[in-house]
Amino acid sequence: MAEAVVIGGGAAGMMAALTAAEQGLSVALLEPNEKLGRKVRITGKGRCNVTNDCGVKTLLENVPTNPKFLYSSVTAFPPAAAMAFFEGLGVPLKIERGDRVFPVSDDANDVADALVRRLRALGVRHVRDRALGIAVDGGGSVRAVTTDRGEIPCQGAVLATGGLSYPATGSTGDGYAMAAALGHDIVPTRASLVPLESPAPYCAELAGFAPRNVDLTALEDGRPIYAERGEMLFAHFGVTGPLVLSASAHMRRWGERTYALAIDFKPALTAEKLDERMLRDFEKYRNRDLSNALTDLLPKSLIPVVLRLADIPARTKVHDVTRAQRLALGALLKAFPVPVSGPRPVAEAIVTGGGVDVRQVDPRTMRSKLVRGLYFAGEILDVDAFTGGFNLQIAWATGRCAGLALGRDMIGHD
Repeated sequence: MAEAVVIGGGAAGMMAALTAAEQGLSVALLEPNEKLGRKVRITGKGRCNVTNDCGVKTLLENVPTNPKFLYSSVTAFPPAAAMAFFEGLGVPLKIERGDRVFPVSDDANDVADALVRRLRALGVRHVRDRALGIAVDGGGSVRAVTTDRGEIPCQGAVLATGGLSYPATGSTGDGYAMAAALGHDIVPTRASLVPLESPAPYCAELAGFAPRNVDLTALEDGRPIYAERGEMLFAHFGVTGPLVLSASAHMRRWGERTYALAIDFKPALTAEKLDERMLRDFEKYRNRDLSNALTDLLPKSLIPVVLRLADIPARTKVHDVTRAQRLALGALLKAFPVPVSGPRPVAEAIVTGGGVDVRQVDPRTMRSKLVRGLYFAGEILDVDAFTGGFNLQIAWATGRCAGLALGRDMIGHD
């Protein structure tokens, strides 16, 4: 008999399973996918942003939802501990911009494979069944996990099924139903770190255009709520890419607030310097049509869009451009508007917001306050963070916390 069953073979589930096994427990890891860690293998564009090289205070400042709940688990297993853990498993790490931590190999498979090797070394059994529910005895304690093929008797179970993001990897929301069936409240789920839809027709016109080194500002009711430099991508539905995903996590009041984006295509130039640059180009191409005189300054696909938004006919000769038109064009390049109508569906999000109400979970152990022998870890909980390795750090820390508590509760380890 498995003393413990961990449901979900993602980041949090693998960490919970190996930690429980380290305590001496017999552990079955329930995951229908042939490969464990499928979502880990595709995170960070396949590079896997393992964690963020920061302290606990900075980490929690990057968790907009229920950061206090995470204090105990991330203090016990902070980013430094996660980095030491993975390097100890033979995965050399490196630190990049924004203190983001990646494997030196830039291959997310190295992270997932190292976890799988550790699970095997500890004797954790990968059971390729789908969990249907958790059975409890008359005293309200976990007694088995029910699957497609019957019951797996156990004394403890960890729900680490993830959220609703990337359903192709197995994140289908099953865990919410299992938790709710046992009396847990589920905070309504929503997309976090998600592409954004825009009603602006020029987004579709610019689809495929991927500006780099631009400054993106997110606005809520006209007030800036986020700004960062990086890269993004225009798409048929609106915008996506790293900057947009980060910005989306700050947009949390859909339906109550109005959101928009502003792009500075020339962040290295002040408005004055940009105007000087345009004057030089205009002198160089003074007899051309304006649409042909901006090719040194802008990508070809962007030119007709900015001229239309600036209300300047494309066939206007450069020597006929007025000072007001030139300044309007410069202002547009420093604050290109993208109205936002809403997020894309949660299935397209990197992270799911909402989930099991953390008020019903002990933050020191990840133990359910309603069912003895039940624990939670990772994205199934109502916690989510901004980009930068913080969400995976939450998975490692809560998985570690749940696994240690299992050992203490089942075997009596300190």
